[in-house]
Amino acid sequence: MVTKERNIAVCILLSFVTCGIYSIIWFIEMTDEMRVASGDDSLSGGKDFLLSLVTCGIWGVYWAYKMGQATTKAQEKHNLNKTDNSVLYLILQLFGFSIVNYCLIQNDLNAIARSNSNN
Repeated sequence: MVTKERNIAVCILLSFVTCGIYSIIWFIEMTDEMRVASGDDSLSGGKDFLLSLVTCGIWGVYWAYKMGQATTKAQEKHNLNKTDNSVLYLILQLFGFSIVNYCLIQNDLNAIARSNSNN
């Protein structure tokens, strides 16, 4: 699976229009793409979504922190400027701003996709 660039505004709009169903798909695809981009095999979109659901969101807090670390690995792997947003993602997730996390993570994935298409 190759990291593909997504329009963040369209993803947000689809998430609202579908009453959150698209955000589940976005979560799973984004996590799987980060697994490929970072080389972190512990990430799995389906598993992480299911565990978030079963633990009533507690796993989602851990997922957010882990995605921040994976983003840093992916940026390093693709020779981009590294930014460790793990704590920011954790705080946003704790306060219920998971959609903001999705946007920030997708923005980083978009940068990786652009760097791949330039090479």
